[in-house]
Amino acid sequence: MTSDQLPVWFSVVILVLTLWSLPWKGIALWKAAKNNDIAWFVIMMIVNTIGILDILYIYIWGKKKA
Repeated sequence: MTSDQLPVWFSVVILVLTLWSLPWKGIALWKAAKNNDIAWFVIMMIVNTIGILDILYIYIWGKKKA
């Protein structure tokens, strides 16, 4: 392997993390938009936490406000 090539396992890890993160990010962004949580929406668009911040928003902070 030359120095300009990535190992195959690295590509697989990136693919798996992307496939894991995408649905969580989509759901969290949808909820933030519906709740008019502009700050949360922007933060989740910019910060990539492999779905952790998105999951926390969905289950903790994303409750619909009465």
